[in-house]
Amino acid sequence: MYLSCAACYINKELATMRLVIKIGTSLIAPAGRIDTQQLRSLVDQLDLPHHEFLIVSSGAIASGMLNLGLKAKPANVPLMQACAAVGQSALMHIYEQLFFGKKTVAQLLLSSDDFTSPNRHRNLQNTLHQLMRLGVVPIINENDSVSVRELVGAFGDNDELSALLAATVGAEWLLLLTDVDGFYAPNGKKPRLLRTVRSVTPAMEELCNGHGKLGRGGMRSKLRAARMASEAGVNVAIVNGRAPQVIAKALGREIGTYFPPRRGQS
Repeated sequence: MYLSCAACYINKELATMRLVIKIGTSLIAPAGRIDTQQLRSLVDQLDLPHHEFLIVSSGAIASGMLNLGLKAKPANVPLMQACAAVGQSALMHIYEQLFFGKKTVAQLLLSSDDFTSPNRHRNLQNTLHQLMRLGVVPIINENDSVSVRELVGAFGDNDELSALLAATVGAEWLLLLTDVDGFYAPNGKKPRLLRTVRSVTPAMEELCNGHGKLGRGGMRSKLRAARMASEAGVNVAIVNGRAPQVIAKALGREIGTYFPPRRGQS
């Protein structure tokens, strides 16, 4: 009997894979408060006994805003840094609770220097590979509390960070989970969801504008991340994280927009 790729994933029939899951602010903190139920739903979908997962999670600044009683996103960098410092510990506490009894989690706060400096990049690779050998799930975020460059958009709300990470660890997949169904192209009065994009073009990026109310990314940064990861040989999908069984369906290319690897994989 024919089984879809999603069914294969659910039934543990796929070979062991390494996946980077990027969870955006618009998905887990749309109103400035961490949606624990949504996050729990995503964690429960991870096939932890059979695959390796690295989670790039936004939401620290939004969580910090809530804890500090701020109703609007800060306009100045020092206050954003303070929100990140307060919110990051709260966010990690949630992840520790959600993974309790399943996997040990570890926190890594990264900056662009961790990828551009050869020594730091090598140390990062060593740490990540050791954590995965130990069966630990790394929870990764930008080092917003001390690094100004990330706050002013060096990574684009963790999108590009997740692409760099996927390339660094040689991941098979990068899933960019957001609050929209994928990349839409103009199609008269009703935009059309593109199911497969083999090459991200400047014209496609020009179709994207705006950022989320609390996050710093947007579809443009996701396209750039998809291009970066696919050029490194990673399968990429932009999908709506609120879709039922989103992880399995994204891997089965049943939902979202898929970006095939440009080299290294088929």
